[in-house]
Amino acid sequence: MTRPPSPGDDEATPPAPSTPDQGTGIPRGGEGARRDPILVGWREWVAFPELGIPRIKAKVDTGARSSALHAHEIRYVRKGGRRYVRFKVYPTQKDDRSFVEARGEWLEERTVRSSFGRVEVRPVILTQLELGGEQWPIEVTLTRRDSMGFRLLLGRQALKGRCRVDPGASFLTRRTKR
Repeated sequence: MTRPPSPGDDEATPPAPSTPDQGTGIPRGGEGARRDPILVGWREWVAFPELGIPRIKAKVDTGARSSALHAHEIRYVRKGGRRYVRFKVYPTQKDDRSFVEARGEWLEERTVRSSFGRVEVRPVILTQLELGGEQWPIEVTLTRRDSMGFRLLLGRQALKGRCRVDPGASFLTRRTKR
């Protein structure tokens, strides 16, 4: 992984994530903000349209604060005065041949403690999540999840104010297109 651009490298800085309403966690003035939460199971099919990922199986984990996406060959780049992270995603479990080359706007580096207790610094991007026919922006950390059963972990910050979780059920939302 190469060094991320320093804030002083360029006048343009990434946009700040939308400020959530204190009561709901839903970004203020956000388009498509729901009144009724989406009921999700402990695993769901989701998409990341901005990243070119039409379908990826996610583990919904309310014990995890952050969301984490399995990413390879992470590189920091600049384009048009903005900072981005380029990376490869292998969206299908047990398939190490089919991948998507993605690019997301870099927000920051974040120190995260993994479920194994290991502390690592990860790049964070802001991108649109599609779940249950709805879309909203979420922050996603990029990391290698080789030893994990799911390529995507959806943490509670991504779900807050938008979803209700039934831990005894799976795939409760409308199926994401193949």
